[in-house]
Amino acid sequence: MSALTNTASGAAQDIARRLTTPEPLATESGWRTQSLSKGAAGVALLHIERALTGEGSWRTAHTWVTATAGNGVSAADDANLLFGAPALAFVLHAAEADGTTRYGPARTGVDTHVTALTHRRVDLAHARIDRGALPAFSEYDLLHGLTGIGAHLLQHIPGNDALGRVLTYLVRLTQPLQIDDETLPGWWVLHDPGGKQADAFPGGHGNFGIAHGIAGPLALLAQARRRGITVDGHDEALHTISTWLDTWRQPADSGPWWPQWINRDQLRTGRPAQLGPLRPSWCYGTPGLARAQQLAAIATMDTARQHAAEHAFASCLSDPAQLSRITDTSLCHGWAGLFQTAWRSARDACSLEISVHVPALADRLIQQRRARLGEDTGLLEGTTGLALALRTAAHTTPPISGWDSCLLIN
Repeated sequence: MSALTNTASGAAQDIARRLTTPEPLATESGWRTQSLSKGAAGVALLHIERALTGEGSWRTAHTWVTATAGNGVSAADDANLLFGAPALAFVLHAAEADGTTRYGPARTGVDTHVTALTHRRVDLAHARIDRGALPAFSEYDLLHGLTGIGAHLLQHIPGNDALGRVLTYLVRLTQPLQIDDETLPGWWVLHDPGGKQADAFPGGHGNFGIAHGIAGPLALLAQARRRGITVDGHDEALHTISTWLDTWRQPADSGPWWPQWINRDQLRTGRPAQLGPLRPSWCYGTPGLARAQQLAAIATMDTARQHAAEHAFASCLSDPAQLSRITDTSLCHGWAGLFQTAWRSARDACSLEISVHVPALADRLIQQRRARLGEDTGLLEGTTGLALALRTAAHTTPPISGWDSCLLIN
């Protein structure tokens, strides 16, 4: 084991030791236990991955799994990949990624709720489209919408008919809508990027990121096609989204980039207000967008598009100005997410253009971690996600649990 991987492994183990026992939560905070993003469900993934590799105990993992469901689990219509029954299902399936049944009856019961929930949510989404209304993030995106639930279904129960319905809905999402005598993309939302109404977004906005925007559905449709799962209009939807991203790709000396979002005026003029690339994050930056386009290119065997996506990713990794914008170690918008996305992209890449940066990113992740151990313990924005990325840096094989499928990068 090299010095770098040895250090990464030790850092991950140190964080895991700090998260051995769930802390009691106040009753009003009980929702956090079933949160994949902020609570026990996410920490359970860390201990599951460690147990699957023999580096941790199943007793510790089970303690966190139990904590996830200890205050009840929501299967209401707002449950999603990060909260409630889908989050618990994701964790239970991850615990059985090695083929050993550990939570069979419980998993089957939760799967039943997730399937029913998915069908209800798809029905509501189709009814909204039938009315000619625009969606909200919570309908379609990765973090709160049907794309996230679809990511779980594709990873863990791809034969479930609910997955086909999610994919069919996403195909329909790519079809334009006529709103106020104007043609808008079907994924255009009426609220601002924070989910609220704001003067700067009087006509809503179009979001590009993988977390909340159209890159999420692109990645899911691509991953499904790559695994031989398609629905009517599948390739046309991939083409529609890819063409949209081509239209809004911006040139720069440091490499191509995409805006985080555009408002109605910018849509009309064809020019984003954003003047250049911002931080190279998984959630909104070039890394997440490039990975989604790389996956789409691989799925459709479009070599030129794959080279272009990988070049965009590698270019941002070569730009000190962009890298300097990263200020934390999180999966969502920090070093952990950048590393994990680059690691996954490099494994699929046509050349070494991305992979040459991976060791330096791992070293940067380790160095940044030493100064930030007091942060949130969550998966997306805390030390759990950091520990999982550090584990990737310490190994040459993919995570056994497939935990990073919740990011739609694998």
